[in-house]
Amino acid sequence: MGMIEADGVRFGYDEAGEGPAVVLLHAGLADRRMWDHQFTALAERHRVIRYDRRGHGDSAAAEGSVSHHRDLLAVMDALGVDQAALVGSSMGGAYSLDAALAAPGRVSRIALVGAGLSGHEWPADMAAEMWATLRAAVPPERLERYQAHTAERIDEADVAAAAEANARYFVVGPHRTPDALDEQTWLAAREMCELVYRRAWNGPEWTEDIPDTRHHLAEISAPTLVLIGLADASGLLDLADLFTTTIPGARRLDLPDTGHLPPMERPAETTKALLDFLA
Repeated sequence: MGMIEADGVRFGYDEAGEGPAVVLLHAGLADRRMWDHQFTALAERHRVIRYDRRGHGDSAAAEGSVSHHRDLLAVMDALGVDQAALVGSSMGGAYSLDAALAAPGRVSRIALVGAGLSGHEWPADMAAEMWATLRAAVPPERLERYQAHTAERIDEADVAAAAEANARYFVVGPHRTPDALDEQTWLAAREMCELVYRRAWNGPEWTEDIPDTRHHLAEISAPTLVLIGLADASGLLDLADLFTTTIPGARRLDLPDTGHLPPMERPAETTKALLDFLA
């Protein structure tokens, strides 16, 4: 484990291996630990880097105006990486696309794992399901204060409840139950999600500088793999369809009975897919 300063911000990161560079970008409900299996396996053939984005894991708090894809490029600069393959889970995938559009010469390949999309609006039914799930876990009046950073104190029971609700909806999938995952994966995912909520609610207010990438997918020039768990939320399945049909030459791999975090739930299959793609 190490710390590096990039563009004036401290980031927690790990690096291993030699060869073509690969950067692993974690999901919004997790941190860089979600890549444990892939980090070790890919390092046998590649220089592999994983880091916590601002407000996650060991990195500094998110504050002020934040641009996650510019942070990614700054971390690459700080580590002396001119060009890398990007492997992004969930919103980590969105930031991979943003970086590829901002600096196409620096991105050799992109693997999108249950990826989001900057500027995208979630379908109304999915957004309603997500909010209903969260509000059922945490009383709405307290949830509003936590999100507005006006609460006098953060109830740890609410942190745990919000994390469990989020993990049930995304990591497990809206149409499965936690027993679909092995216990170690479920506990690890829930623990990372708790840390996300704890830091978000206790940390400073911040805003995100979000590019509108929706209408620029056809400009992606890097070879792209779209990997999606078929038990993921419907809006993410729709995005996988969009990426596959719009990004030139994109390849797709579906994982049956798999939720939002295939690197954790199906580590061997995900790692093999990435090694084949990166080769």
